[in-house]
Formats: sequence, C-alpha cells, structure tokens
Amino acid sequence: MIDPAPLIKPKSHLLFVTGRLAKVSVEEIVKELAKTYEFEFTVAVMPITVAALITPRWLVRRLEVPEQVTDIVVPGYCEADVQTLRDHFAARVHLGPNDCRRLPEWFSGKETHANLDNFNIEIIAEINHAPRMPISKMLRIADQYVTDGADIIDVGGDPLSRCNDIGDRVRSLVDKGYRVSIDSFDPWEVGEAIKAGAELVLSVNSTNREVALDHPANYVVIPDTPTDLESLYSTIDYLVKHEIPMVVDPILEPIGAGLAPSIVRYHEIRQRYPEQPMMMGIGNLTELTDVDSAGMNMLLLGICEELRIEFVLTTQVINWARSSVKECDHARRLVAHAVAAGTPPKRLSDALVMLRDPKLRPISDRVLKSLAEEIKDNNYRLFARPDGIHLLSAGLHLSDEDPFRLFESLLREPQSDNVDPAHAFYLGYEMAKASLAIQLGKQYEQDRALRFGMLTVEEDLHRVKRTSRHRRKKEIVDEQGPKGDADQESKSDQTRESDDQ
Repeated sequence: MIDPAPLIKPKSHLLFVTGRLAKVSVEEIVKELAKTYEFEFTVAVMPITVAALITPRWLVRRLEVPEQVTDIVVPGYCEADVQTLRDHFAARVHLGPNDCRRLPEWFSGKETHANLDNFNIEIIAEINHAPRMPISKMLRIADQYVTDGADIIDVGGDPLSRCNDIGDRVRSLVDKGYRVSIDSFDPWEVGEAIKAGAELVLSVNSTNREVALDHPANYVVIPDTPTDLESLYSTIDYLVKHEIPMVVDPILEPIGAGLAPSIVRYHEIRQRYPEQPMMMGIGNLTELTDVDSAGMNMLLLGICEELRIEFVLTTQVINWARSSVKECDHARRLVAHAVAAGTPPKRLSDALVMLRDPKLRPISDRVLKSLAEEIKDNNYRLFARPDGIHLLSAGLHLSDEDPFRLFESLLREPQSDNVDPAHAFYLGYEMAKASLAIQLGKQYEQDRALRFGMLTVEEDLHRVKRTSRHRRKKEIVDEQGPKGDADQESKSDQTRESDDQ
C-alpha cells in the first residue's frame, strides 16, 4: 500500500526519483502538479532504465539529495524495504505509486480508499435444487458462498418431489457452523429442517401460514401473488397475532413483468411497517436479465440500503451471475458507506469495475517519442493506445491496430533475430492483452495483469523474474564498468527479484 501524498508546506521542495525511460513523463506530470500544489521540485533520474528495478539498498548508494529537498518521492516498487531509505536520508521519504501517471490521483488523495468494514445487509445465498446433488457437493458450494461473504446458506427445495434427507442436509451445514434457511412449501420438509437447525423458512403466504404454528422459526412472508398486497397484509397480521417472527418480502419482479411497480411496493411496505425486517430476492433480476450481474447487484443493494431492507436472497446459477455473492458482499459495504456519508459511492473502490477500468492513463505522443529515442537495448516494450499497439526497442518503433500485422512487421526487421519461440510466445501473449485492453477501454501495462476488479487474477511475472537478473547485471556493467559493484549486485539478485517486480 502506497503512502498518503506528502503534506505540502510553504517552500517545500520535492525530489521525484525515477528511471531513464520515465524521465520525460515524470517531468511532464510533476510540472503541472507543482503549479496546482505550489511546490518546488527536482526530478532525480537514476542510472537505470526502468523504475521497477530500483530497490532501496541500490538507491541509498546512488541517490544524491540536494540540500534544499524537504521530501523524497520514490516509486511504489520500493515498498518492501522503504524504511532503509527513511533511516538513511534526512528528508522525508514517501512511497508513491508504481506508475508515475498515477501521481495526480495520489496528490488528490483519491488513492486512499474508504473504510468498507461496515455493512447492514445480510446475504442469503441459495444453493439451487440442493436435494438433487450429493451432500458433499452441496457443502463445497456452501463453503464457497461463505468464503465469498454469504451470511446464511439457503437450501433450495425441489417443488416436484420431497427431499427425504433434508434433515441430514441441514444438519451437515449447521455442524460446519453455518446459518441455514430452508426454501420449501412442504410442511414436513420445513419441520425436519427446523429440527436440524434451520433458522429461517422461505416462504409463507395465506395458503400455508399455519405451518408456522407447528414449527416455530423465523418466516419470510410473501403475498399470494406479487401484486396482491392485501394477502400480504393478512399473513403479516396472522403471524403478528401468533407472535411468530418474520421477514417481509413483497417480491421483486423481473423486467417485463412489473419491475418498477414491484420496487414501489417495497417502498410502500417499508412506510407501512417501518420496523419490520424485510428481504429482497434479487436473483429474480440478476438471473433473468442478459447482463453482467455486478452493476445490477450494486444498484439493487443501493435500493435495499436506502429502504433499510436487511436481507437479500441471491444465487449463482446463470454464468453471468456466477460471482453474485462476492459482488453483493462488496456492494453492501459500498452502499452502507455511501448512505451513511450521504455521498455517491464513487472513487471508493474499483472492485466492481470489471469490464472497463475506472480511469485510463494514456501515454502521450511526446513521451512515446522520448521513449523511442532513449531505449538503447533490444528488449521489446509494448504500449496500447487508441491508435493501436506500439512496439519499441533500440532504433525501432512499430505500431499497428492488428497484433498479427505488427508481429509480421517485427519479423521483417534485422534485429528480430532475437525472437526465439519462447520470446515469440511472450510477445503474442502480451499483444493479446494489449489488443483486449484497447477493445474494452482498459489500462495495459506490460508484464502486469489486466484489471478486472475483484475478479482480477494476478500474473506471476515469471518472464520478468527470469530476465530481470540478466537485465540488471547488464545495466550495471554498462553503467559502472566491469570493476564496479556488479558482483555485489549479482549476489543479491535472487533476494531482490521479488522487490524489483
């Protein structure tokens, strides 16, 4: 986690540390920041190609800090041993972002995420048609639901046949410490589930509400039909009379079947019963709409938070809703913070921004031109821009919208003799990521995973780890000569690799 941006005081002089390739970009960005935040600055360009390879131990031996400097901003890659720098330099040392293009948001404080520990909505996660699967499979699904944030596991019943081992199923979940609800209109199944430890029953209306008298538990109350609120009021009054605890669900309807009126009914019930616990079955919308579920879950959880609806029922049957439980867990935290603070849930977290990225940091023509002139080695750098993929190396700058044509152009170049099969595979993999980033409007960073919010799968950077030792040793020898401290550096390569990345 990077540090907060430094508190800018009058006459502050900030020293920004970077590598050769980012020199122009850093100068361009910091010049504008200095106008906004009114500070003096110096850019320290270290004798190394990329800032990702700077480590604190390496930096303390090479960084010269002018006397007027009050604050030093080092790349986020120095996180592992930043205290070494703080102990060594008199000026205050700040751990900035990995990417210099994020300096503006760092200074604005937008890098600091809100505390999202609190929430008010409980997630009931349904295991659809649980009686049709082995108990072992049901338990695996429950484990994943709980890991993703579910509070209650709902055993979804089979309306076509009775589940004779329903008690064993519920008991197996309760024995693992899970809270359980049963989704069934069969009085026998309800009774067996409650005896086994189920705490919530879905659902009762005027046709089966008597079951609550024989099997005391907490019951979800629904109308006989979604638009029949009088039947809902009647069942609520019946359970109140018999002192049966309940959760009211007016039924959320899918788009095309009366979505808007059903949301209005939730508001009406909340007005009529201000203290009565309520539930919304959001799966009726996420499972029955051809759209990625994250945005829809966020919107529905926002409605629930504002109406003080304490429970949501969701499931993960359809593929586009396969991460709904996890999405709901994050969404309930965002909406709780937003409603409590009275502000929109914006710039709090990018975990639910999956298809596109929150913000792009395009590389300018000037910076691209500078990089093309500065690169002196034959390693290939890839950049994605709206006009296509750019490939840079020593004396080489190729670009094309089509990665296949770009690779063909590369192979026609004299210096392409270093493209062996492994290198070709690597370039193809990276170009595919770059092409996808352009298509979706995502930020592409070479050797870094594309960001898909909470679904991001980090890459292990095996290529960088494999080649960084050779690159660092070559740079040190080139820059200091064979009698410099290259031997000392190479001895620490293995321990430094994780830091460098």
